[in-house]
Amino acid sequence: MLRTYLEFVVSRLFGTGVDTFVLWICSHYLFEEYWGVYIVSPVISFEFAVMSNFICSYCWIWKNRISGRCVRDFWVRFFVFNLSSIVAFLVKMLFLLIFEKMFGWGVIWCNFAALLISGLLNYFLADTVVFRKCFVSTKHEA
Repeated sequence: MLRTYLEFVVSRLFGTGVDTFVLWICSHYLFEEYWGVYIVSPVISFEFAVMSNFICSYCWIWKNRISGRCVRDFWVRFFVFNLSSIVAFLVKMLFLLIFEKMFGWGVIWCNFAALLISGLLNYFLADTVVFRKCFVSTKHEA
């Protein structure tokens, strides 16, 4: 279990890099107005990070739990993974705001502290919901 959690942390660090890089590309080269830079760009970068985290999880971390690899299995798991990532993101935002109100910390420190909590939730959801065995039918599809 410790090995799986460490692999999870490594993949999420990679996902953070993807998120930051895509955010930089979008905010510097694709969008100029406030709405594009501060709303659309973070949504796009979040989804790229979710996809990279999912691919790491599907092909590396929990690959042994997936008995019937097929297109349907991939996309159903991705949909659930995406929903669980959104829930973890909302939990992170909630705790970020709570820590700011309780301790008066800057946004970076509040974010780090909130990531510890939301990261555990994200791991729990991936381990027990998204990548549990027998998640979807094992019929092979092209």
